[in-house]
Amino acid sequence: MTARQVVKLFVPPVLVDCYRVLRSRIKKTGPSNNYQAKDGLHLEGDYSSWRAAMADSTGYDAEIILAKTTAALLKIKNGAAVYERDSVLFDEIQYAWPLLAGLMWVAARSGGSLNVLDFGGSLGSTYFQNRAFLAGLREFRWNIVEQARQVETGKCWFEDEHLKFYASVEDCLAETQPQVILLSGVLQYLPEPHAILDELLGLTCDCLIIDRTPFWNGPMDRLCVQHVPAEIYSASYPSWIFPIQRFRSVLNENWEVVAEFDSLDKLAAPVETIWKGMIATRQKEISDHG
Repeated sequence: MTARQVVKLFVPPVLVDCYRVLRSRIKKTGPSNNYQAKDGLHLEGDYSSWRAAMADSTGYDAEIILAKTTAALLKIKNGAAVYERDSVLFDEIQYAWPLLAGLMWVAARSGGSLNVLDFGGSLGSTYFQNRAFLAGLREFRWNIVEQARQVETGKCWFEDEHLKFYASVEDCLAETQPQVILLSGVLQYLPEPHAILDELLGLTCDCLIIDRTPFWNGPMDRLCVQHVPAEIYSASYPSWIFPIQRFRSVLNENWEVVAEFDSLDKLAAPVETIWKGMIATRQKEISDHG
């Protein structure tokens, strides 16, 4: 008899229901934005420069990160596991439904065709997360722009007729023309995120999807170091928290935010942090398509 079966025998149903409600609330709210989760995945500090944050962290180039992500996604590709996030394997896919809805919305506007520029998309985590739905489209192509090591690994182990890897945006655009830019859990890890965002917003892509990005209600960008516990992989790296109102104002200049949504991520942080996503389209597209 399993532990769960024993609990069912002796615990009154009302207590089980209370437990389920409490567990649901904990999952919904995530860890509090203080240091209660200091031994786990969390953000820490208030750094004056990227150089200072890098000096106080191991950085993104740690070999263990790429090795663990590769091993996890190979299991996904080969059917030995169903879902991976940040190199951690899960028993079931944790869908980011708003993100998937955004992708399907973009495809619907093009008669069932989808061409994604996934900037900083690792080895295809979001692609593999959603490929069961992507397979139902008339045609689709998923282009990942990443660092050289990730591109080399991606081309060797994961690239196929749908999934492609590039070392630069220019290399990608030389071969294909994406409709939508995807920035999922990447802007906060860039040394100059606003410059990169401006560059990407200047492309001819009509749609933009942002996900897994930390914001706060403060006036300026806040630079922290993200610490990853050893049970995932022992590493630390700089991470920004963006002022939500300033971020919205940048998009509002030439883009229309169709929807905002809460992301799955919940990390302890030194300030009250909200993890959000956005689906946006160029303002001219709103007027053209109603």
